[in-house]
This record gives sequence, C-alpha cells and structure tokens, in this order.
Amino acid sequence: MKTQFKRLRGMPDLLPQAVAPWHQLESAVRQAMRAYGYGELRTPLLERTSLFSRSIGEATDIVEKEMYTFEDRKGESLSLRPENTAGCVRAAIENGLLQPGSVNRIWYTGPMFRYERPQLGRQRQFFQTGAEVYGLAGPAIEAELILLSARLWRELGIIDALQLEINTLGDTDDRARYRETLVAYFEAHRSVLDEDSLRRLERNPLRILDSKNPDMQDVINAAPALRDSLSEASLAHFEQLQQLLEASGIGVQVNPRLVRGLDYYSHTVFEWTTDQLGSQSAVCAGGRYDGLLAQLGAKDMPGVGWAFGMERVIALMDKLGKTPEPATADIFVMGSDEVTVADSLALAETIRQQLPDCSVVHNTAAGSLKSQFRKADKSGASVAAIIGGAELASAQVTLKPLRGAGEQTSVPLDGLGEALQKMLANEV
Repeated sequence: MKTQFKRLRGMPDLLPQAVAPWHQLESAVRQAMRAYGYGELRTPLLERTSLFSRSIGEATDIVEKEMYTFEDRKGESLSLRPENTAGCVRAAIENGLLQPGSVNRIWYTGPMFRYERPQLGRQRQFFQTGAEVYGLAGPAIEAELILLSARLWRELGIIDALQLEINTLGDTDDRARYRETLVAYFEAHRSVLDEDSLRRLERNPLRILDSKNPDMQDVINAAPALRDSLSEASLAHFEQLQQLLEASGIGVQVNPRLVRGLDYYSHTVFEWTTDQLGSQSAVCAGGRYDGLLAQLGAKDMPGVGWAFGMERVIALMDKLGKTPEPATADIFVMGSDEVTVADSLALAETIRQQLPDCSVVHNTAAGSLKSQFRKADKSGASVAAIIGGAELASAQVTLKPLRGAGEQTSVPLDGLGEALQKMLANEV
C-alpha cells in the first residue's frame, strides 16, 4: 500500500486558482512602499532562539507556547521566525545600517511560523508584511507609518471596513510605575484571575489587560488606567500624534486597553481592526519600540513599525468582494494533424515575443480540433490561434474569438501581434 503524504496542519497549500488576490496584494504593497521611500529587506527564516526570547519577551505566549524551536547538530537552539521585527533589527545591526544620524525605512514580506490553533485568518505558517523605521523619534514618523497603511487599505478597497485603534504605553519609567499599580490591583483580585493571568501577574501584568476571558472583563474594565501613570512628555507625544492623524483625515479610536502582546513596545501602539472577520478582528498592528535596538546590541536609537497578516487581509478583501477573478489564459495555440508540434510550439513562442504581457497556452497534446477547442474553452482563453497545413503554406495564422462577438479570420505572420491585440480588445 502506497503512503499518502499530507500537508502539516495549519500549513496550507496555495493553489494556482487562489493566487490572484495574493498578486493583487503584493503589487499594492510594492507600489505603496516605493511611494513612501521604503526599501525591501529579506531576512532568514531561521534565527537563534535567544533573539526572540530577548526581544519579544520570555513571558509572552509566542515564546512560551508558539515557537517552532529545535537544536541543530551542534546543540544550538534555533527557531523559525514567529515575527520579523527582531530579525530586521538584528540584520540592521549586523550589516552596519544603524550609523549615528542615519534613518532607515525598510519593509519585508514572507512566511512566519507559530504553533497556534488554525482558524480563519490564522495559520501555523502565515505570511506577514511589515514596515520598520530606525532613527526617527517623535510622533510624525508614527503618523507616516499609519498613513502608509491607510494608503494600502484604500488601494485595496477595504478601508471603510477598518477602524484605527491607538493607545500609549508611555516610556520605561511610566510603565514601571504603572506595573506596580497594576500588580497591586490584580493581587487584590487573585480569586477572579484565570491560570494564564496568574502566570502573567508575576512576569508581564500588562498582558492581563488583553485577556479575552469573559469572566474577567469586569475586573479588567475596573483596573487602574495607564494614562494616570504617564508623564507630561508621554501625554504630549500621544496628543501630537492624534492631532497629526486628525489633520491627515484619519479617524482614530483611543483604546486604553490596547497593550499588544510583545514586550518591546513603548509609547504608541496601534491596531487596524475590523468587525467583518469574527474573532480575528486585528488586521494590522504595530507601534514604537525605542528600547529594542539597544537591547539587541545597537546604540540607543528609536524604532517604530507595523505588520499585517496577508491571509487576514485577503480574507477581508474576499468578504468585501474586492478580490479579482482567478487568472486565465489570453491566447490558446493549437495545431491540426497536418503540422508538427514543433510548428505550433514555434507559433506560441512568436506570439509570446510579440505580446510579452499576454498569457499564451500551447496545446502540446495531439487531438482533433474539436477536442482542442474544448481545452481552449476550459483554459478561459479569449482567442484561439490555429495553425494547419494551409496556414503553414501561406505563412498565415487563423484567429478565432472564443468570448463575445467577432469573426474567425486569417492574418499574415508579420501582422499577427497587432491582429491579436485588436481581437483581445474586442475591436474586431
């Protein structure tokens, strides 16, 4: 009995008929990044585990529960990247990008890996696109990054289904003050906390505020507000950001419970959320992480960025009817029994050279013209290009429209490209 191999759970195949929305999204990303002057950075899928435990935080769910971690042959602990901010910072440091006074605007895209329960918009292998900026403090660059994401949502036709939520975590001193206040509060309510929250109470109490446990919402809603622990400078930073976004026409909802799940954030955090995808409401998230670069070995330098899950954006595009139809062929090339495969193959190559932007499918299998026309129809092609003995002798090609109006016609080889363009444009 033959063994049938199956894909791993949470690591889906992307079939040809499902690729069109990905191409649409990838093209929009590249255009937006170019418009804002961001350069692409590509980092490895594998990094040392310590990079993530040090940057993301050992007490986070990602490091404790979700990373794919193993030892290599030399006993070194490696992990598939669960996110890419840490990898981008590592690459920037290692390759000398973070020179004093420099500003780096970068973006990335590629697969990430987390051992999660697969569901709509969340897989164990998922694709993420992100943008990062090193070297700029202040709220203006945060506003720029948010505007960049908004441009992308407008281009994709999904911005009306998204809401921007923002919050501030303050600086290191602010968070230290708030941590003491929060721990004291939750210690007084230990009996209400679930197992995860009790564990976080010792190591990362701010994450309790992000709990989705319905039995804890009353005690969470009554918790002390972070805003009461913020310095005047932190409050001013957050107020300036809101003013910049308002002046740019970006609607904002302040969410005082938005804390994000990674330890490296400070000051501004934000999420683009939607009510169209059930429980998977966060589409894009990010914020400022000024301390991360120094934590990973660079000189103290500000950093800020965001990332979105591509599957989740495509799911939203699909829900809103913004995804394109699956790609089909433009031209189907076939030959009669009177010509060789080499003749029809040469014709297909001639068409590809004259019309490089068209999709040209060549029927390499023998068969009657009737069966070949069935294949042409199945391919979705708009025009069939036919070569037979008569066409070969007269240096012509027969063109037959397969969609809409139009008459079959024969054209000389030297006018083939122009005739095909007109027929594809329904001009004939």
